[in-house]
Amino acid sequence: MPSSFIFERNLRIRQVNNISAIVAGGLTKRFGDFVAVDNVDFKVPQKEFFGLLGPNGAGKTTIIRMLTGVLRPDEGKVSIMGLDMDLDPLLAKSSLGVIPEIGNVYLDLSARENLEMFGRFYGLSRRARAERASALLEELGLGGRADERIKRFSKGMKQRVSIGCAIIHEPQVIFLDEPTEGLDVQSRRMIVEKVKRMNRAGSTVVLTTHNIEEANQLCDRVCIIDRGKVVALDTPDRLRSTFEGARSVEVTFDRPVECSAFFDRCITKVEEKGNKMRFYTSEPDEAIRKIMMVRDEKGLTIMELNTLAPSLEDVFVKLTEATR
Repeated sequence: MPSSFIFERNLRIRQVNNISAIVAGGLTKRFGDFVAVDNVDFKVPQKEFFGLLGPNGAGKTTIIRMLTGVLRPDEGKVSIMGLDMDLDPLLAKSSLGVIPEIGNVYLDLSARENLEMFGRFYGLSRRARAERASALLEELGLGGRADERIKRFSKGMKQRVSIGCAIIHEPQVIFLDEPTEGLDVQSRRMIVEKVKRMNRAGSTVVLTTHNIEEANQLCDRVCIIDRGKVVALDTPDRLRSTFEGARSVEVTFDRPVECSAFFDRCITKVEEKGNKMRFYTSEPDEAIRKIMMVRDEKGLTIMELNTLAPSLEDVFVKLTEATR
């Protein structure tokens, strides 16, 4: 990649500091008669950690492929850092780093050779790519094995190398498509910490994940997709606050008891696991009164009692169930 291209890219990026990092405008994608993505709109401000959630087959990966220029939408537009993905694909893609679920490393090359090769693709000088490769491999816990062939690495180590390849050019926008799926705890933690540091340093991050708790901890906002449509887009806290009916009371008794004894207008659902029961309610105070009444009638002893706010997982389940 010639130096003039890198200069042009940097110049144009500096000139669009006040625009959104990502704009998805009316994205639609069909495969035959099947509509995988249906008129999806959202904007991601610069420096945001943005989550894209949804059940299997919801359209998340198709959206990511359109945002990163792998697929062209049948309708709609994508812009990255103000650059139109259709009109200026090379410049738009030069601002991206993509970390897929399955690493895209070259197994017959060493970890260092992989990183330096990707650095060359992005136009880094020989010195810059050598320095960045060494620093990244140390940071990712692979410094001692930098010159070994990737084919000898575990899945977690390969994914760490894949991350190094994706970010060696210090991208302004990072896409992570299920990056920690199936990884060991150490690799997952290392990957998450590296991405968090890059976000704090100014990179915009888009994460797709099935791990709702991971999204809750990491994301500034989440977009929930179901059947190719956006069903919710907000901060995790605001989404939870709109589902007050998902509050619950969790009780552990000294012995099992039939859940039918607790049926009442204030309790919408009961889940039981042995001696532990969870009562879903929009009126926690009334639900606790009912629980205490049954306790006295049955001669039960309460071992533990907690009131719980709705979790992001509760919101996710309610929103996606509503479209079924």
